[in-house]
Amino acid sequence: MRNPAPPNAEVEALEREAMRALQSGREADAIRHWNRILEIHPTHLPALSALAQRAFQRGDMQGARAAFQRVVDADGTVAQQWIHLAIACRNLYDDKAADDAIESALAVDPHELVALILRANSLERRGRTHEAAAAYGAVAATAPPLHQLRPELRPAVAEATAYLERYNRDKGQFLDDYLNQHSKTFAGENLARFQTSLDILVGRKKRFDSQSMIYHFPNLAPIEFFDRALFPWLEGVEGAANDIRDEFLDVLRAEDGFTPYISYPPGVPVNQFAELNNSPRWNAFHLFKLGQRVESNAARCPKTMTALEQVPQPDQPGRTPAAMFSLLSPRTTIPAHVGVSNTRLVTHLALIIPENCFFRVGNQTRQWVSGKVWVFDDTIEHEARNESDKLRVVLIFDVWHPHLTPPERAMITALTAGLNAFERGS
Repeated sequence: MRNPAPPNAEVEALEREAMRALQSGREADAIRHWNRILEIHPTHLPALSALAQRAFQRGDMQGARAAFQRVVDADGTVAQQWIHLAIACRNLYDDKAADDAIESALAVDPHELVALILRANSLERRGRTHEAAAAYGAVAATAPPLHQLRPELRPAVAEATAYLERYNRDKGQFLDDYLNQHSKTFAGENLARFQTSLDILVGRKKRFDSQSMIYHFPNLAPIEFFDRALFPWLEGVEGAANDIRDEFLDVLRAEDGFTPYISYPPGVPVNQFAELNNSPRWNAFHLFKLGQRVESNAARCPKTMTALEQVPQPDQPGRTPAAMFSLLSPRTTIPAHVGVSNTRLVTHLALIIPENCFFRVGNQTRQWVSGKVWVFDDTIEHEARNESDKLRVVLIFDVWHPHLTPPERAMITALTAGLNAFERGS
């Protein structure tokens, strides 16, 4: 609370009189006392809140909005204050002001369930289908089981679940139609695993054996660190390690092009990444990002880019390939987390490795060895620790899972394009 009322005997007496008047049904007297308090202390939150609530209960939305606005102007550190303002604005059909207030509530508390519901409702009313689905997904992810909710919130959370089910049905039908021609290209091939992956993606089937956050492909064994023999290109990348390290050191000396590895916008739950969000303690220099070559950075690392040309990087438009130098500052830990999809694996080429640096995937903990590569499944819980006083640097890039067949890889590429087409549709 930014503006607590200073001790004042007259204000305290007026507060008592207002409460007595309210308890005896003399609302006009209570309002008069609260107004007198505000003459003495214009940002007195209890008086502002009481007047706002009374105006709202009387149906005076203009008065309620003005009073709630004074509350957030005076304080604004409690999500519920912004929610009250949002509801008053919405009752006045001022959707822009209501949405702004909702986003302010979520900036205070990204897990505030009522604010998440209001955001999703607003997106749905405006026909922003895909954003509404994501917002309702946040409601479903944040809400406890229905029986643990306050009764007045249960219908809204149940509707969030129903919306997601309808959305996934529509997405599934769209993708079935979109992929029909692609699947005919592989007539006679066994695409059963791909079909199950699609069913899981759109909620037609459950997944049981992976923590992939977005897209799960069934029947790929969850292996922590993969056998080097599966990757014939690996020695070529290791052979270029010295050149790659030299290019990185030139980039590091220029001190240009680095960005925080984690960068969530305000209002998004950051969970375990709160300490590293927008922090240079875990920095990246991107060569490929979201499937696009970062030309300005790639031009500075030609030998690194040549080494990556040997690698079977995944083709998922707008998502992969990815490649970057990853810099972990001294005394910094990347908390345990999982990746988005088990269709691609993550590769580390160790470049600058002080002592006391560790990497855990599942139950296996290893230390990087400079100039050496390992490949792991990042959908298995993993974490990194730099317990030294020096910078740790690895080159990170993704590769197709080696157990995917060429037709399955082609269908995954087509699926990604289909998802992009679906999301562009409304």
